[in-house]
Amino acid sequence: MGKTFAEKVLSLKSDNSDAFAGQIVNAKPDKLMCDSGSTVIAIKSIRDIGVVRIYNPDRVVIILDHFIPAESAITANNHRVVREFVKEQGIRDFYDIREGVCHQVMMEKGHVLPGTLILGKDSHTPSYGAAGCFGAGIGVTEMACALVTGDLWLKVPASLKVHLYNSLNHGVYAKDIALQILAELGSDGATYKSIEFVGETLSQMSLSERFTLANMSAEMGAKCCYIAPDETTFTYLKDRGSKSSFAPIYPDQDAVYSGEYEFDCSRIQPMIACPHNVDNCKHVSEVEDTEIHQAFIGSCANGREDDLEIAATILQGKRVNNDVRLLVAPSSKSVLLNAMQAGYIKTLLDAGAVLLNPGCSACFGGHQGVLGDGERCVSSSNRNFRGRMGNKKSEIYLASPATVAASAVSGKITDPRVYL
Repeated sequence: MGKTFAEKVLSLKSDNSDAFAGQIVNAKPDKLMCDSGSTVIAIKSIRDIGVVRIYNPDRVVIILDHFIPAESAITANNHRVVREFVKEQGIRDFYDIREGVCHQVMMEKGHVLPGTLILGKDSHTPSYGAAGCFGAGIGVTEMACALVTGDLWLKVPASLKVHLYNSLNHGVYAKDIALQILAELGSDGATYKSIEFVGETLSQMSLSERFTLANMSAEMGAKCCYIAPDETTFTYLKDRGSKSSFAPIYPDQDAVYSGEYEFDCSRIQPMIACPHNVDNCKHVSEVEDTEIHQAFIGSCANGREDDLEIAATILQGKRVNNDVRLLVAPSSKSVLLNAMQAGYIKTLLDAGAVLLNPGCSACFGGHQGVLGDGERCVSSSNRNFRGRMGNKKSEIYLASPATVAASAVSGKITDPRVYL
């Protein structure tokens, strides 16, 4: 019997060379990714049990990306503990507050490779499926165990196949595909499963767009996701100077799936997730004219160069509505520099946007872009549950950067095709 991507990866990366869905394996990850100052909890756990040295510092990547720069003495002290731990353990792959969102940095710095297994201390680690990597989020205490032992028990996930066919229409993007899928599967439709995205639509998508799709798989409950590596993937890695060897993994033709879905992408319209659930998805046309107070472009879902380019195209020669705050947080320093060189940042600033430093920023409601009581925000990020942006009395709508930019101009939720 053939194997899915998840079954193949965990057969290669565990103590069970013939792993199938439902089995428990002792997996040995290629990389462990720790993000934000909350890594201090894992560090404390390690020290509490008396461990002096972690298993293999060369397999560890630590990135400070949430509360950056530190907004309080507590956070500053947490950052200090992390920095001391990095030096103490000889961890070479450490990215301090200057680099950006962990998942974007992981991709840019060449840590995400086809056919590898990465466990990350963040729920959006499935993003790495965009490059054919098994990326899965784990808890902070699980991370402490993995740092000490170099392995971790995992259940081999069952797999769903999601077939995407036909081309997207003008003004429709990867985020809209993700929200359309969420509308059908629901936020629990892929709980602890692997989603394999297949189909001709993917061949027309950049790695950035694939990243958006993979990132949103976490909102469907997925443990991991997978998009088959192709020339787009290999070119991305080559362009960034990756010299690491890798062996892409492809599922077998006769693999068994727990469910299959098909989506005609030519029929997808601009979509929006309404408060307070990510699967409360509607066509933008159904909620047009809903007044907003803030718009946010950024996060690991949609904060890359192509996202900023789309927003700049819409905002060129226009002004952000006087009653709206448009916040822009590039997902990494590299994205910011490239967007500056291309002129996107100047266009956005000229239109009235506020530029934030690369990082998680307003997405999680830490210390930038917190909403006031009764305020509404349309955001390119990935979650909209109550209180996500720092205030349980506010409302968050999720959409593509194009919809966010168009709405920022009009002051109300707007179909981006009006400006494209």
